[in-house]
Parts: sequence; C-alpha cells; structure tokens
Amino acid sequence: MKKEIIPSLLLTVICIVFFSGVYPLLMLGIAQLAPNHGEGKIVKDNKGKYYYENIGQKFTNDNYFWSRPSAVDYNAAGSGGSNKAPDNPDYLTDVQKRIDTFMVHNPGIKKADIPSDMVTASGSGLDPHISIEAANIQVARIAKIRGMDTIKLAALVKAHIEAPMYGMGPERINVLKLNMDLDTFK
Repeated sequence: MKKEIIPSLLLTVICIVFFSGVYPLLMLGIAQLAPNHGEGKIVKDNKGKYYYENIGQKFTNDNYFWSRPSAVDYNAAGSGGSNKAPDNPDYLTDVQKRIDTFMVHNPGIKKADIPSDMVTASGSGLDPHISIEAANIQVARIAKIRGMDTIKLAALVKAHIEAPMYGMGPERINVLKLNMDLDTFK
C-alpha cells in the first residue's frame, strides 16, 4: 500500500506545483512576446462605446462590413467552434443558410464567388478578421446603401489590410477597425 500512496501523493504535489505555478508563468512569459503583451486592446468608437479590437464583433447590418460568422455568437466567455464535421447535416444546413442570406443581401454575387470565411465560423468563434476578398465582395452593397463611391470605399478597404502576424498566414482585415473608420469616412 505504501508503494502506491507515496508515488501518488508525490505526483499530485508535482502536478499542483506545475499546473498552478510553472505553467501559468510560462504562458504569461510567452504572452509577453505577442502584440500588446497578451492584453486585449481596447478601442473607443465615435459614440463613446468601448470594444476589444482583438475579439470579433457582430456586424450584420447592410451598411457595415459583415464579420465572420461565430458559433458562439461572439461571446468571449464561451469561445469555441461548433465541433461539427464538414459533412454533418446540421453544419451543412447552417452554411447553406449563411450562403442564402449573403446572396440576398448582396445581389449579383454568385455562390461560387463567396469567400469561405463569410459562411464558415472560425475555430474560436471570435476571429476579428476577414479576408481581403470577403471585404471586397461587400463593397458594392455598402457603397449603394451609404451612397458612396465604390472606388473610394475600395481604397478604404485597401488601407485596412494588415500584414500577417510574424509573416505567417494570409493578409487580413480587422472588421471592427474598418467599420469604425467607415462611420467617419466621407
């Protein structure tokens, strides 16, 4: 009995020390290498409302650039994906609904031209970015609703292109920043 209890207690103490002290400090150290040292960057819009720049926000009004869909409805307390396989009937139904909705709000767009990030949620459900293609495909709708020149609006999109973090991944656009500038854009 002594052979089992002492190693079990020792392993318990080692795990408590590691997972309660060493691991959190290690993660904190790694976070210091990230932009803004792992802290959420807070921005204020022209109406005085505060947002986290690095957490996806829900934009579904036609006069704004739409965000990437979220399986958790942009709830940062419950980050996660749908965990449904690509061939799951419920998942396929959700994607088809998103495609249909996108096509209704963006007439003249072909189904094949819709970027995948406009109809599929990210793994976290909190991705604040969309692809350049996803932003550009929405320009005509927003320009028409806001009475703006499409060339000027396309230039605004181009001005918001962010380089990949640490040179990895595709270029992207932060939807919150773009929409905040869109409200002040003349």
